[in-house]
Amino acid sequence: MTKIALFEDKRIILGVCGSIAVYKAVDLASKLRQAGAQLDIIMTEAAQRFVSPLSFQAVSGGPVYSDMWRAEASGGLPSHIAHIALAEAADLLVIAPATANTLAKLAGGFADDLLSVTALAANCKLLIAPAMDGGMLEHPATQANLETLRRRGAHIIEPESGRLASGLIGSGRLPETPTLLGHIRRVMGLDGELSGHKLVVTAGGTREALDPVRYLSNRSSGKQGFAIAQAAIDAGAEVVLISAADLPPPVGASLARVDSAESMRAAVLEHISQSSALIMAAAVADYRPRDVAKQKIKKSDASLSLPLERSPDILMVVKAQREQTGYPMIAVGFAAESENLVENASGKLRKKGLDLLVANDISASDAGFAVDTNRVVVLDMDGGLHRIDLTSKAAIGAYIIERVGGLLA
Repeated sequence: MTKIALFEDKRIILGVCGSIAVYKAVDLASKLRQAGAQLDIIMTEAAQRFVSPLSFQAVSGGPVYSDMWRAEASGGLPSHIAHIALAEAADLLVIAPATANTLAKLAGGFADDLLSVTALAANCKLLIAPAMDGGMLEHPATQANLETLRRRGAHIIEPESGRLASGLIGSGRLPETPTLLGHIRRVMGLDGELSGHKLVVTAGGTREALDPVRYLSNRSSGKQGFAIAQAAIDAGAEVVLISAADLPPPVGASLARVDSAESMRAAVLEHISQSSALIMAAAVADYRPRDVAKQKIKKSDASLSLPLERSPDILMVVKAQREQTGYPMIAVGFAAESENLVENASGKLRKKGLDLLVANDISASDAGFAVDTNRVVVLDMDGGLHRIDLTSKAAIGAYIIERVGGLLA
């Protein structure tokens, strides 16, 4: 787990309730600390029957609070009113797992333990991840409590379905740590610099069908486009991710699955209306088979000839639409080059009327396709050129979103 800029200097209270899912909260606390968040952990009495506070102390590196009356280090607060300072210092209160009992307390305004009284005192955003067994989640009382909390502005992470601790199959499972982290990032980024802006991001290599089982494609994994989408969500943007890659989308992105260049073109044109920016990180095929065989092409001794034709140039179509409608307001392209990187990228920037162009050298073995790192050159319409040495695709995604934010500002 690497540092996440969104968590820098941010204080998160993690409230933990009595559920078999507490073990997932230990991992969540560990990942939050690794990502750079400052953690205060509050455990209910029931939570301590499943996992010792020592487990959370070990992974979070900080104190674990459980008793608001004992003014001592072992589970207590420095004073009987310290929960007020704890609540006021928080940037986010996360309760995961949240039991049916705690949901009822929060909805009813009860304050009979440290977690519930802290929730009443907190002015920060509240993110709740319910987890419970059997029919408890679907009970009308639980659903009413969740609806009450939603109306008050609480953010709810929907439980997942699957095998529960009782052996029953149903809804009530606490999501895994990556999903929980995704929701935390989404909520913390809501007031970011791109709040109110719609960004369309494309990712992955398109697949151009040859016959019912074969296709032409390229080595693009889609990782850079997905990293850009995540950075945009961190900045508060509404994100539409048009993907030809088989990757799990960032939490908060609206996903449009596509396969071919033609389907990507249609999706881009559908979603860029009224958009603030299009970031075209996808590796769209330049050519596609002229004819797609209706049946599987059989192997024979004769050589196979595959006539090709040009695929639609999506950015040229977007350029024409921008000239007519003004949308997207900002257009960012990518160029994967194996020679004359800056020269070829500059030509593409001008030809396609882009505000920014991100170019990378695909001949490098440690950057670009299928890996988590990249090195790029970012060119702008004013002739500016910024080189980014080998770094994570997440860092490059954050830089691109920062540049887009600057242009929109």
